[in-house]
Amino acid sequence: MKNFLVYLIALFAINQFAIAQPLNQKEIFTRSDTLRGMLSPLRSCYDINYYHLTIAVDIDKKFISGSNLFRFTATQDFKKLQFDLFENLKVEKILYKNQKLPFQREYNAVFVDFPETIKKESHEEFTVFYSGNPTIAKLAPWDGGFVFSKDKAGKPWVAVACQGLGASSWWPNKDHQSDEVDSMTISLNAPIGLMGVSNGRLKSIDRLRGIGVRYNWFVSYPINNYAVSINIADYAHFSDSYKGANGNLSLDYYVLKENLDDAKKQFKANVAPMLSCFENWFGPYPFYRDGYKLVETPYLGMEHQSGIAYGNKYQNGYMGMDLSGTGLGLKWDFIVVHESGHEWFGNNITSKDIADMWIHEAFAMYSEGLYVECTEGKEAGSKYIAGVRNKIQNDIPIIGTYNVNKEGSGDMYFKGANLLQMIRTLIDDDTKWRTILRGLNKDLGLKTTTTEEVVSYINQKAGKDFTKIFDQYLRYATIPTLEIKNNSKNSFSYRWKADVVGFDMPIRIKTSVTANWQFIYPTQNWQTITAETFQTDTLNFYVKEKMIK
Repeated sequence: MKNFLVYLIALFAINQFAIAQPLNQKEIFTRSDTLRGMLSPLRSCYDINYYHLTIAVDIDKKFISGSNLFRFTATQDFKKLQFDLFENLKVEKILYKNQKLPFQREYNAVFVDFPETIKKESHEEFTVFYSGNPTIAKLAPWDGGFVFSKDKAGKPWVAVACQGLGASSWWPNKDHQSDEVDSMTISLNAPIGLMGVSNGRLKSIDRLRGIGVRYNWFVSYPINNYAVSINIADYAHFSDSYKGANGNLSLDYYVLKENLDDAKKQFKANVAPMLSCFENWFGPYPFYRDGYKLVETPYLGMEHQSGIAYGNKYQNGYMGMDLSGTGLGLKWDFIVVHESGHEWFGNNITSKDIADMWIHEAFAMYSEGLYVECTEGKEAGSKYIAGVRNKIQNDIPIIGTYNVNKEGSGDMYFKGANLLQMIRTLIDDDTKWRTILRGLNKDLGLKTTTTEEVVSYINQKAGKDFTKIFDQYLRYATIPTLEIKNNSKNSFSYRWKADVVGFDMPIRIKTSVTANWQFIYPTQNWQTITAETFQTDTLNFYVKEKMIK
């Protein structure tokens, strides 16, 4: 979500100042980028099974302190491993079997030496104690870090969002998307009179003599590092339930007391219809044991697993705006729908490398169109997806650079959603398309994946090979051009111009011969069709057209 917001800011800047940047600039990556983005042997040597993060926030000093237990399985013999913690935070000590371990730091990476060889398949654990002043977000979630705000009564309101910046900006962990911890406990200390809210389900509350209250939250499913968050405020809590595909799903809401009435109305109007739509298209909500939760934050929103950050001020649209320009986006709450779509795509299905974040964002934005379809009909859903094309820049490829923690273009949202709409249209069987979306969540869910795995899965289940189409839209900045010649003899010729060699995407057209849409099969060679008129399906296909004389 964070990069989507950054992208909108960038669009504004481009439109205001028309600053052009050459697209062939080669980005230079550093040792720090590699330490952050590479799944090196010092990271792959251990598989994280369980974290227990204990954290206290000194709100006045904007200071955090705590510990994190790493419980892991060795995937090979080793004596050294890497975990991650931003260098502005101090590692106080690392304990292993009641023994302090030596460690070295390089940028935001921490290298730990063990006194003996950790044997393959053994189960071990160590605990990192840390403290410091974390990164403060200047304008979350446009950037990452802690937010220290206040409610209308002047009481503290604290939250954190770290997508892109990295979870290691505020707690020690193996900060790489490929290794999701199997389960996790978050023990959050909050001052007396305030409530601490995190992911998963609240298991217990401990009274800390004279210093506050500890809220113990447990996440029973795999969770990615950036989807972990904490929130502290004078929250009002109310709950509901939804009778879903896997039984009764608990719905919990934590909102500022001043907004309680508005929250009850807005969430009642949006949450159950969203869950009904998405469970139909994507399969059961992925985290029934942990429940569904919305937590009010002083920033716009973020897809924190089973604890979605909500800051859309209880209004429809995206901060009151319709991103599609159709009016359809003003009939529902963007943050509820988009961020909840991430529970399936992003939190359930997670990319191994941040370069493949389109898997999260394209599907989440496409879910908005499906929600419109659920409430307004199929054509309306198509119009919504087509409407967001006005935000596409075609600046750089959607897929980023692997192994250096580098995302691709923000087009992963708008262009990615239109790519999925085209794939659906090409499959030309909505029952099969629904089966594919549900199958992705069933077969690739609760694990991490890659572009190649997702595309291969869609190809296999569709019985068609869309690899060249995905390559063109994901790996190149430009979109294909359908060149058309009017031969002036009741015929038209057509061919594709594209970056991918042998690009041959079918496309739907109408002609004077038939009033219905029909598929043609252009290649990069000229073909001819007999007709007096030639109209392409620009509602469901995002391509360029060029008339050739």
